[in-house]
Amino acid sequence: MNILVINAGSSSLKFQIIGTDTDRIRENKDARLLRGEVERIGAEAVVTLQKGEGPKQELTASLKDISGALDYIIRWAASPDSGVSEIQSVSDIHAVGHRVVHGGELFTDSVLITDEVIKGIENCIELAPLHNPTNLRGIRATRDLLGAKIPQVAVFDTAFHHSLAERSYLYAIPYHLYLRYKIRRYGFHGTSHRYMAYRYRTIRNLTREQTNIISLHLGNGCSAAAIRGGRSVDTSMGMTPLEGLVMGTRSGDVDPAILGFIAAKEGLSLHEVETMLNKQSGLLGISGLTHDMRVLQEEAREHGDRRANLAIDMFCYRIQKYIGAFLAAMGGADAIVFTGGIGENASLVRENICEGLAWAGLSLDGEKNQKTIGLEGPISRDDSRLAAYVIPTDEELLIARDTVRCILGEPTPQ
Repeated sequence: MNILVINAGSSSLKFQIIGTDTDRIRENKDARLLRGEVERIGAEAVVTLQKGEGPKQELTASLKDISGALDYIIRWAASPDSGVSEIQSVSDIHAVGHRVVHGGELFTDSVLITDEVIKGIENCIELAPLHNPTNLRGIRATRDLLGAKIPQVAVFDTAFHHSLAERSYLYAIPYHLYLRYKIRRYGFHGTSHRYMAYRYRTIRNLTREQTNIISLHLGNGCSAAAIRGGRSVDTSMGMTPLEGLVMGTRSGDVDPAILGFIAAKEGLSLHEVETMLNKQSGLLGISGLTHDMRVLQEEAREHGDRRANLAIDMFCYRIQKYIGAFLAAMGGADAIVFTGGIGENASLVRENICEGLAWAGLSLDGEKNQKTIGLEGPISRDDSRLAAYVIPTDEELLIARDTVRCILGEPTPQ
């Protein structure tokens, strides 16, 4: 099957077309046919396209909405310009898999999209008001373009974390608030954490039950997950993606009383304070410069900028605290696994985090760490009691595989 994988944002659209089926999943021989991204939708959009592992092409097009962007990439994929021999016409796209951010308590697994499922995703909008509406626009646009008969599957960021126990997902607030409004920890980046666990056990030739790791998805958004026996037992993000680690523009953990204090002092509404914590905080808020870790490292290295150094230090320190807490909660782990734009590429950040974990038995191999940029492999010494790995994430692959399994009525492994 040729699976179109879609990640729809408010003004962007990431996609891949992956050839896969039961045999290719079993043999790990899925085919990456085409990938790309459409940015600045609503204006003169920039379209980046890449066939397989070939060079990237950059085009521009006037695309007013998600529907226009989808129509553009589907028609381009089916045209001779794409060079993808497996896609001769639109009918050669057999199914579509969608990343959906929040499934609440309704969706604990990937599901075939029906009218009932769409209503369920709509019911979760108040939990993810910035994300679920755009995900729904992608689903509806696909149905309009390809017809109602083409199978579509929703893969939820929150699904992997539904194995958390009550003591992990409940907040210590009046219990009736959970019963009424489902206020609880849901966690995010679940497909990425799930991929890290899958890939780690594949590399190490382990079973799911033997997989005990702490996975770190570090990008503009950041989260940690404690994975014991191949299943998530705790995670840093909460009811929303704001809780947990210091991120690009999100504050992570703060004293809840700060919201009211800032609102009173600055004359802001609670909504405005929440926007500040989501969009003006984190690395950007501390440094006063940028949310881009690469720029911060350059400023720290070349100019000794104090606040750039402080932002990086806080970022690494918060991660160390969560690792320590998760090691205690899990009763120990076998490895720390890094992924995401920062986790895969910022060797200095990894070094700072790992050097603070010598007490736990982690001994970093400096040379391996420096060389492992955007690559997969261990970065700890061979005799390290607690290992460290870099595993570039591949959420799209799992979305494509889940799509095949849902169509065939097979369970999707968590």
